[in-house]
Amino acid sequence: MRDFAPPPLLWFNAPMKDAFHQIALVGKITDPEIREHLLALARFLDGRGAGVLVEDRTAAFFDIPGCKTFPMAEIGAHADMVVVLGGDGTMLTVARSLAEHDVPLVGVNRGRVGFLADITTETMVQKVAAILDGEYTREQRMLLDARVMRDGRVVGEGRALNDVVISKTASVRLIELELHIDGEFVHRQRSDGLILATPTGTTAYALSAGGPLLHPTLEAIALVPISPHTLSNRPFAINSASKVEITLLHGDDARVHFDGQQHADLHAGDKVVAQRRPETVTLLHPRGHSHYAMLREKLRWG
Repeated sequence: MRDFAPPPLLWFNAPMKDAFHQIALVGKITDPEIREHLLALARFLDGRGAGVLVEDRTAAFFDIPGCKTFPMAEIGAHADMVVVLGGDGTMLTVARSLAEHDVPLVGVNRGRVGFLADITTETMVQKVAAILDGEYTREQRMLLDARVMRDGRVVGEGRALNDVVISKTASVRLIELELHIDGEFVHRQRSDGLILATPTGTTAYALSAGGPLLHPTLEAIALVPISPHTLSNRPFAINSASKVEITLLHGDDARVHFDGQQHADLHAGDKVVAQRRPETVTLLHPRGHSHYAMLREKLRWG
């Protein structure tokens, strides 16, 4: 890694106080401007004596020289921490991919909102330096698992840090769903769809659909109907240990989406079975991070 000349900042040579010795970098490969920030972070980490690993697609796209590279599927086994440069979408992809490894993630925001990637590029070096010095808070975020059952067989499956969404695609016609929770019938609804959101996901699509904001540490799942035909179909929250079964009764063009990045087509009679995954995603925030301050800023509360 000695191809990187450390920038002239004195604290770069301070000894690391935590167990973050191998740091992986992952960048949003559709944003060419990320390269300069990746290089700056790599130089900084090298100056601290840390091992710098770069996800292989990131290294190839941005032409990052002089570093070890690993595929996303392997990087969690080698890294003590992963710094993700991009937006919340990039964070979602990395979090799902690395869930089994329980490697902590740090998000640097180059997207539009930044609920998950909450460090700016302007403060990136200082904030990462503080984290390496032990000045951080650790936060665990739950994930959902979902599978599509058809005639007793699994025909699709996925995981989600934000949400599992059953919705129509192109048709203007409503779809009809039946909801069971822990084996108990709850209701039928005609709507544009239904969102199952983790607390993390309540600031995403569920928020736009009128759902509640849940603190990320709550053990809960929010169920939020999308434009229900009956206005008494309201959002509500359930215990995160619950098993949710949604049966598609009618809908010619329905799909289930996982974090809006993967999907599976649904046929009438299909069941979407969702429940919490045993693993969690670990996020590291600089000390002083406040969930409520973030909401005030991002949602422009008074």
